[in-house]
Amino acid sequence: MTDDSQRFTTMYDECRQRVWAYVVSQAGRQIADEVVSETFAIAWRRFDDIPEPALPWLLGVARNVLRDNIRAEIRRESLAGELRAWTEEDHADQVAERLAVMTALASLNQDERELLILVAWQGLTPRDAARVIGCSAAAFRVRLHRARKRLVQVMRSAPAARPRTRVRNLSEEWS
Repeated sequence: MTDDSQRFTTMYDECRQRVWAYVVSQAGRQIADEVVSETFAIAWRRFDDIPEPALPWLLGVARNVLRDNIRAEIRRESLAGELRAWTEEDHADQVAERLAVMTALASLNQDERELLILVAWQGLTPRDAARVIGCSAAAFRVRLHRARKRLVQVMRSAPAARPRTRVRNLSEEWS
């Protein structure tokens, strides 16, 4: 066994139970094993970055993994709720409106669609969305403005488009 393997095994043996107990205290037993496994996988990949003592660092990683899992679950639940709303919808106008928006979004290029989705569906601020895209907040706002204008143009030119006020309101809702 190499020195790194031995050091990692020692750290794992000393800290695993405490990391697991922390995760259980935060989220329950059902996901503790998964979070702890991911925590130690990250620890192995970043082994040279782990300070002494390792436990606080490991607990921080576990906390971040847990937060990522919670965010992913919220996204899954949100998508499931949206899909349920689509299948349970009784009002033809609302279905037609959603279909028109989805069709309009599909006609935009990938970059425009991503900008709108980051702000409208992911709820990011322009500053945070700019970090995702890898540009300045000012550049993001310009791109977002153009994407919104393009969406409005597509919505207005669609055969089943809503009146101008509805399209304008939709654009404003996504700001």
